[in-house]
Amino acid sequence: MAENQSSVVSAKNLGLTFQTNDGPVNALTGVNLDVRKGDFVSFIGPSGCGKTTFLRVIADLEKATEGQILVNGTTPEDARKNRSYGYVFQAAALYPWRTIEKNIALPLEIMGYSKDEQKKRIDHTLSLVNLSGFGKKYPWQLSGGMQQRASIARALAFDADLLLMDEPFGALDEIVRDHLNQQLLELWARTNKTICFVTHSIPEAVYLSTKIVVMSPRPGRVTDIIESTLPKERPLDIRETPEFLAIAHRVREGLKAGHSYDD
Repeated sequence: MAENQSSVVSAKNLGLTFQTNDGPVNALTGVNLDVRKGDFVSFIGPSGCGKTTFLRVIADLEKATEGQILVNGTTPEDARKNRSYGYVFQAAALYPWRTIEKNIALPLEIMGYSKDEQKKRIDHTLSLVNLSGFGKKYPWQLSGGMQQRASIARALAFDADLLLMDEPFGALDEIVRDHLNQQLLELWARTNKTICFVTHSIPEAVYLSTKIVVMSPRPGRVTDIIESTLPKERPLDIRETPEFLAIAHRVREGLKAGHSYDD
């Protein structure tokens, strides 16, 4: 029992089959995974391997068709109703007619927080993502990277312990992406959130994570789970160290082994 108390996400033999006009599609099969409190877990694999689908199952946006999944010890549906997680999408998904602070306020309005409490939380989360002073701006007045930081602030506003991030930096150029990777690690260290992060980038997965889940397509399954041996403090140049390169090599080999090249 003690083990489950610190499990934020626990999947056992999880599977999801979509019924389509062309027959059933196995999106996920036999997934066993334990995400612990305070983990930073990256999911990496080729397109169609079920990374985003698994995130959507955690968030109760898709329903598993076999096996079991618990989020904070309850069903994903209950976790959603309890607002146990924040979700950051690939695109910032900010409302263009709302200022940044009004975008961040949206979940707080829905949840019935007072104006004073909303202001306190907005100011706090803007500070967390280094956007203090930008609350009155509109999304179109900010760069792509700043918009994604505002999206992260919105997901943090109601202080859920679990952050689900679906390739949030995938559309950004490499220099901006590196900067946001550093900021995300600092944010994680300051807030002690548990983070589940989908990416296509091997360096990003290795740089950010305490645990890397390597997935393969047809049907989506976990082929390797790599516990990182890197220290929690990670300057960008850690990516040139032998230890980092060894983990990246293992991820690359796992992707290669799990990928079918037969059409």
